[in-house]
Amino acid sequence: MTTSSPQVAPQVSPQVGELLAVIQGEMGREELQAVLGLADRKSFRERYLKPALDSGLIEMTIPDKPNSRLQKYRLTDKGRQWLAQHGDG
Repeated sequence: MTTSSPQVAPQVSPQVGELLAVIQGEMGREELQAVLGLADRKSFRERYLKPALDSGLIEMTIPDKPNSRLQKYRLTDKGRQWLAQHGDG
């Protein structure tokens, strides 16, 4: 039995999975919401953005200014790894 690298598969909600699947490079919140077809900003933040940020699957491009209008989000290595394992390929 080989134990190479530990499986980094955090519990990811379907919403977070959708978010990871649509992120291309760096994208702003409005752009992400539009791609996902979501109008409700609060719901998007609570169900998609925050859980993905909290689990380290995405990161902010301007972490010291979370509310900046120039804020964008991108996949982390962990997020790319998760996508590689669970993505729609």
